[in-house]
Formats: sequence, C-alpha cells, structure tokens
Amino acid sequence: MTEQIVIKEVAPRDGLQAQPKHLTLEQRQQLVESLARTGVPELEIGSFVSPKAVPQMAGTGVLAAQLPDMPVAYSVLVPNMKGYDLALAAGMRSFAIAISATEQMNQNNIRKGLEDTFLMAEDILGRAAQDGVDIHVYLAVSFVCPYEGPVAPETVLAQAERLMRCSPARLMIADTIGAAHPKQVGELMSELVSRYGHEGLGCHFHDTRAMAIANVYAAIESGIRQFDSSAGGLGGCPFAPGAKGNVATEDVVLLCESMGFSTGVDMPALLESVALLGDFIGTPQGGRSHYWLTRDSA
Repeated sequence: MTEQIVIKEVAPRDGLQAQPKHLTLEQRQQLVESLARTGVPELEIGSFVSPKAVPQMAGTGVLAAQLPDMPVAYSVLVPNMKGYDLALAAGMRSFAIAISATEQMNQNNIRKGLEDTFLMAEDILGRAAQDGVDIHVYLAVSFVCPYEGPVAPETVLAQAERLMRCSPARLMIADTIGAAHPKQVGELMSELVSRYGHEGLGCHFHDTRAMAIANVYAAIESGIRQFDSSAGGLGGCPFAPGAKGNVATEDVVLLCESMGFSTGVDMPALLESVALLGDFIGTPQGGRSHYWLTRDSA
C-alpha cells in the first residue's frame, strides 16, 4: 500500500486571520465547503478567539453549526479554557492550542508568561482527556523567535518532553516566522521521531525565506507524515512580525505525490479553492508550483 501523508488544510483559520480584508461568514462557509471537496483529511475552520483581537475569526461558532457533512475532520483553534468551552459547546471535537517556545513570544501572542502558558496547556489537555476531545498542541517558534532570536534544540526537546507526558493527539513543531532551514529541521525532527515515533508528531512551516517546501521534504525524510498547509500559501501570524504565508497546500501535495506518497487530495478541486480564495481576497493566490499546475501540467 502507498504510504499516506496527512494534510491539515488551515486556510480558513491561519490563512485568513492576518488578512486585511475580512471575509463575511457566507464567504468563509463557501471556502470551507470548497476545501472540504478537495479530499483533505483534516480542515481547520477557524478559531474561538476574541473578535477584538482577531476580528477575521468572528462568528466561528455560527460557522461550526453549519459545516457540510463531508468525510473530513474539522478542527478549530482555541486560545484558552474559555475558547475550549465555546468550541465544545459548538460541537467541535478536535482542537488546536498554540504555545510558544520563548517567553517573549508568549507575552506578545497571548499575554502570558512561558510557565503560565504551559500550565494552561496542561490544564486543557487534562480536560480534553476527560471529554474525549483531540488536542493538537502547536509549539510555536520552535526554530527562531522574532523577539529572542534562535531557539536552542535542547529547549524544544525539553518542552516537547513535558508536553508529550500529557498525551496530546498530535504535537506540531511550528516554524512560525519561516526562518528554519532543512538541516536543522531534519536534525530536530529525527530526534523527536526517535524518541516518540512519528504517529503523534507533525510540522507547520511558513515560507518567509522560500524554504518551506524544502523543510517539508526534510521532515518527510525524518519520518514525519503529518503537515499543515494553506491553499494558495495564504496566511501569516498577526503576532509574529515578518511572518509571511504558510507553505502552499498545492506545493505540499505535488511534492508528496511526486515522491510516491498518497495525500487523497484532488488537485483540480484544490486549484478551484485557490481561485475562490483569490476572488474573495481580491488578489491572485498560489504557491510556488501554481503556474505550472494551472498551465503547464495540462
């Protein structure tokens, strides 16, 4: 059997949260429905954050109540226990929580210190175990912090050990500002896979320095089989100066399928979603392979 790469499509959340143009709930619903038709196994639809902090995500509870009945695992980001309760009440069963490897990134992102952030994550993971909810924990700025600079691998390994004791459904190592390079990705992910196996690990890459797809390759070579990506490469962290778009889903699918892996993603349907995003945002969207995929591959 062909080995599977699991892709979580994050355009409706991480893709839209930093955009100056705010989509309507109807547009967000159309986007979710379009992406659900692509065959991606997982789809992050939004976040239960304060609309004052991230107005682009306002109304996610309404969106959650009208999700299309498709064979896809829907998920949401929750920033704290209040967000957890809101998401649970909305019927969601798969959540993401984001904590940062550095003090300053936590302070700037959620206004909490490093230790308080880890304690909050542990509380949520404990609650999720009781409620039967899957939690994907994101360890942000795992390579470079925009405020504190390079992050030592030993720091990330120690934090990963602490988090893995709480048995998250998945631990996502995130290059939040797109500053990682393939060598360090390969070394860190190889060490994590050797300690915990690949089933509970994944990666989230941004493309600020044009290395995201190379970093995906390095992670695959290390044994990682689960990745986030965003249709058209849309996205960026509103609290991370310099962060550009996420690695494009079409680029990840092309890489994985070219290497003989299966993603289950229908490329023509995905390109339709990218075009829809461009219409909604008002500017053309597309990853590094987009021109080839839409013109030369035919």
